[in-house]
Amino acid sequence: MAKEIERKFLVKSDGWRSEVSSSTDFLQAYIASGDDRSVRIRIMDGKRAKLTIKIGRDLIARDEFEYEIPLADAEEMAQNAIGVVLEKTRHEVEHGGYIWEVDVYDGAYKGLIVAEVEVEDVGALPNIPDWIGREITGDRRYSNMVMATEDMSGELL
Repeated sequence: MAKEIERKFLVKSDGWRSEVSSSTDFLQAYIASGDDRSVRIRIMDGKRAKLTIKIGRDLIARDEFEYEIPLADAEEMAQNAIGVVLEKTRHEVEHGGYIWEVDVYDGAYKGLIVAEVEVEDVGALPNIPDWIGREITGDRRYSNMVMATEDMSGELL
């Protein structure tokens, strides 16, 4: 079992753009959700897909299981998504020995930019780049599952 431990922040400036090492377009659809678990599919660059199961109530550390699946299966599952299918471009930025994932949302959340960093333990706090704004770790409104299933666009933008 893989444990995902991540911290999440709003992005306050474009300083990260010159440091991008790679970018991927995502369509992210939730096909099942509960109080402490979710099942989602991601279609990356329209070419490949993954099924992810996350279990746990804590938004900083959860169990995560991820599997490659056929693109056609993912596209069919996305047709049956709960709520909003999230559209975003994920940019990877290396800073201070960590990989920061900067998500630039499109569609219903166009204008929202969030950065996540995976850390080795719950208490870890990497060197924060100057383009990072307020920490939103644990703020359920910024959970992708909540954004998809409850349409938070009016509140977050």
